[in-house]
Amino acid sequence: MAAEKNMGPLIGQRHIQAFLLFLSITVNYTAKFNASVAVVAMTNSETTNPNFPEFDWNEMERSYILSSFFWGYILTQFLGGWLCRRYGARLTMFVSTIGSALLALLPPFCVSWGGWQAYCTIRVGMGLFQGFLFPCIHAHLANWCPVNERNRLGAFANTGIDCGTLMAMFLSGKIAASSMGWPGIFYISSTVGIIWCIVWLIFGANTPRESKFISEAELKYIESSINQGGKENEVQNARQIPVPWKAIFTSLPFWALMVARCSQAWGYSTLQTEMPTYMNGVLLMDMKSNAVYSALPYLASWIMAFVYLIISDILLNRGVLSITAVRKSFNTISFWVPAITLIGVGFVDSSQTTLAIVLMTLNVGINSGNTIGSAINTIDLSPNHAGILMGIVNSAANMLPMITPLFVGIIVKDQHDRVQWQVVFIISAIVFFLGNLFYIMFGKMAKQPWDDSDFLDNYQTCRIAEDGQSKREKAEKPIK
Repeated sequence: MAAEKNMGPLIGQRHIQAFLLFLSITVNYTAKFNASVAVVAMTNSETTNPNFPEFDWNEMERSYILSSFFWGYILTQFLGGWLCRRYGARLTMFVSTIGSALLALLPPFCVSWGGWQAYCTIRVGMGLFQGFLFPCIHAHLANWCPVNERNRLGAFANTGIDCGTLMAMFLSGKIAASSMGWPGIFYISSTVGIIWCIVWLIFGANTPRESKFISEAELKYIESSINQGGKENEVQNARQIPVPWKAIFTSLPFWALMVARCSQAWGYSTLQTEMPTYMNGVLLMDMKSNAVYSALPYLASWIMAFVYLIISDILLNRGVLSITAVRKSFNTISFWVPAITLIGVGFVDSSQTTLAIVLMTLNVGINSGNTIGSAINTIDLSPNHAGILMGIVNSAANMLPMITPLFVGIIVKDQHDRVQWQVVFIISAIVFFLGNLFYIMFGKMAKQPWDDSDFLDNYQTCRIAEDGQSKREKAEKPIK
């Protein structure tokens, strides 16, 4: 009983921080992915509100718009990790979200005279700002999550990915069909981003010790849990710990994580960015139906994220599976089942819309297990360098969503041609399968030696000792 009381309030500041991270991901993902619906509305106003301008953009130009966000996004991932270490997550995440929110307001004013090129430029800028986000989120989770709550709080925060994508797919279509038309998509997205920034400035804190609202009991509980296996205040002082670059880039578990996240990015981004176009072109759905059915898989994903979270908590708390078994099992389910359903999606046509919706819903819903499976593996490997790891991994992973719309644009010359879409989905299925196989073979869920705050000092000491021993051996070697 005493241990439970020392955990602080039932809803403590660590839960508030996780909820704020969830909201941050939600508002940023809404702004990030509403373009897939907005582009359809802006080029086919008859299915939404015909009182607003319509643009004659071909499939390749639309692909440029959808991929342009990632042109900026990949450039600032590593910078986001560095800024978070230097200035903390509170300021860096505020700059990330406010910058993206203000830019989200511009398309209705700029696209009419600047065309698709202006829209691309705006989305590149949004990508530059949002690139700071996930390195900060993983570093913030490492600072705030007690060891036995990392899986729960980290997975909960990341459900914002599903919620934000759901909002982008469902609400954007509804807004575009309303009296606000497609410009309303951008106005509302910008407004909610600004509101989050205000709330974050009030309640956000880099560490538990910096929080103005945390209780003494919760503060002691978090700090004692985080530091139970290491030196005092090790994670809280991560900004002062040198980064062991060589050790990271020669670590096989790190590369297993990298491969898993890259393969996830390829398969998932194919559906995220191309689903509205596929449903409009092959399944011949109008925009209002498109909005509902495009959003349905992400509703399933959001629900399934909590199902995975509950199941993993039960398995871990009852000692049924280790954290390694949970992560690899969930990742396998979330990669290999969608690999099968992706292939199935490519073999349906406009007379089988119900089957297509079922398959795509299963695909995205089951894939949500990748959050527990591999997305938060950065914190397992290195709490001290979680932000830096996420910056590196996300930089690589988000090169692929930049490529996939262009890749689809090369293969799909006619958006009504089902055979061309089959090629796209089969390739994505193969990537899913091979990426998870590598993760199963080489992934690790334990803190790596290079996470220690004195790793570089010890490494240098060993090198000096080895050099000294080598010199002594040479000096003592008899001359023949």
